[in-house]
Amino acid sequence: MKNAINWFEIPSQNLDRAVPFYERGLGVTLRRETFGGVPHAVFQVEGGDGAAVSGALVASPDLRPGAAGALIYLNAPDGVEACLRRVEAGGGTIVAPTTAIGPHGWIGIFKDLDGNLIGLHAVTEHGAR
Repeated sequence: MKNAINWFEIPSQNLDRAVPFYERGLGVTLRRETFGGVPHAVFQVEGGDGAAVSGALVASPDLRPGAAGALIYLNAPDGVEACLRRVEAGGGTIVAPTTAIGPHGWIGIFKDLDGNLIGLHAVTEHGAR
């Protein structure tokens, strides 16, 4: 097993609001698709070899946004601090500021517009090497 996670879903009650929030906050572009009649906004990954982990914002009536569920960590491509600043400017709330975690890099946690707690991770202080 290469990765412990192979897909994640972040529940959203309003993709039209959530997609621009995540795109601005993380500096990424999400791809909108519908799977099984359920709207998704998919996080893009590099390569197509099946080893990359991805996921989506999902507007499913079966999923409930909130802070009591699992905590996932998304990649912060230009550093945790830069992403947290954009998240806060977009209406999110910083729950845990940028924190060094030794040789594993940097993390931070925010609450999104739907109330989900989301972690951020970068290997270096300013993101990709």
